[in-house]
Amino acid sequence: MAYPHLGKSIAQLSVLMQSGTLDPVELAEESLDAIRSHQDQAIFISLLEERAREEAVAASKRLRDGRSRGLLDGIPIAWKDLFAIRGLPTTAGSAVLAREAPAAKDADVVEALAAAGMVSVGRVNMSEFAFSGLGLNPHYGTPLNPVSTDVERVPGGSSSGSAVAVASGLVPVSIGTDTGGSVRIPSAFNGLVGYKASRGRYSMDGVFPLATSLDSLGPLCRSVQDAIWVDAAMRRLTAPVIVHANLKDISLVVPETVVMDDIEDGVRQAFDSAIERLQQAGVRVRRAAFPTFNGVFELMAKHGPMVTAEAYALHYHRLSGPDAAEMDRRVVARTSLGEKIGLIDYIALLKGRERLIEEFATATAPNEFIAYPTVAHVAPPLAPLRDDDDLFVKTNGKTLRNTLIGNFLDCCGVSLPCGAGDGGMPVGFLLSAKRGQDEQLLAAALAVEQVVFPRV
Repeated sequence: MAYPHLGKSIAQLSVLMQSGTLDPVELAEESLDAIRSHQDQAIFISLLEERAREEAVAASKRLRDGRSRGLLDGIPIAWKDLFAIRGLPTTAGSAVLAREAPAAKDADVVEALAAAGMVSVGRVNMSEFAFSGLGLNPHYGTPLNPVSTDVERVPGGSSSGSAVAVASGLVPVSIGTDTGGSVRIPSAFNGLVGYKASRGRYSMDGVFPLATSLDSLGPLCRSVQDAIWVDAAMRRLTAPVIVHANLKDISLVVPETVVMDDIEDGVRQAFDSAIERLQQAGVRVRRAAFPTFNGVFELMAKHGPMVTAEAYALHYHRLSGPDAAEMDRRVVARTSLGEKIGLIDYIALLKGRERLIEEFATATAPNEFIAYPTVAHVAPPLAPLRDDDDLFVKTNGKTLRNTLIGNFLDCCGVSLPCGAGDGGMPVGFLLSAKRGQDEQLLAAALAVEQVVFPRV
């Protein structure tokens, strides 16, 4: 069955609905029908059919009455399975939380986008408890990367279903979380735009945590413009305030430390070609060593990963009880490592992190952005990772390596598609800025997007 309006960006759909060419009810029904009939039934964990229809009908009436709530009115959206949705338990991709009581209210950001008129069609799959960059889930199945044309490949995680839902054209946007790369990695693997906002930019009320010192939120979508519109609505603004940057005013620094180590040739070529195009367009680019990046990994090697310590504190009662037998063995193994991280180590991590953030703040000029490949490789084949736990751990670590730096140093970042690598799979171009510089980052991303990934 043909779905003529699916696979379009928010901006494209908004024009159609605001002009009266497309009705929100028609679009919602297209989306729901496409989800139900899609060959990959591991993408969505639950559909919100009744809610979606009610919200679409309300949006339709507002548009007919000339009372539109703005650019997002009537736009379908999917939510990662750790956002509270009233009337449903918040399962976070797990089987054990399915027994929990239903949420009494929506998460704050769900409420905010509902207030903007968006139509929630369902909750999407994820790595259990958001604790993997690859996206495998033994409970609800693993969504397959829809871009792959040779073998079944991982979707990226932990916001796996979010990326696949958008890349498959089922919804134009999905909201994910990012603790070590969980928005930017799946966006890179699926050829999407993924925006990880500064920690604290949005309310985290009603969002199941992984590591509260690192957790952040953001949209996975088809363009930077779409991300800007959603960002504004998540902060309950009636319109975005981002000003389009001038390419000739943008300065980038490309790190020569850590992020280029053991990188696939195809990824390097796609990234370097994007940098060359940017320079030709007038963007200033320099390359520099970033010893702070080494410092992040040295600190974790000495005291343990902060994410593991905080995840263990959150789940220790599950790990020591019968729930552990119902959890993903890989999540259990990784989370259990947090038992070895004592209070002295954790305090050392906090102090060391503060020092590295201060050090990092002096490594770039005030209006300079950092650019490097989102992931050092393209989406890997699924089967070997499903069958070999040692390979899974090694690949997961490498997948998270480039992005977790931004979480540890409290950055904001946007992953943009910049070409193709091995197997014709998408490559991500990560543009990052210091915490709180989201407006500047989004303005720069809006300007460089058309150069980094020219659409033909």
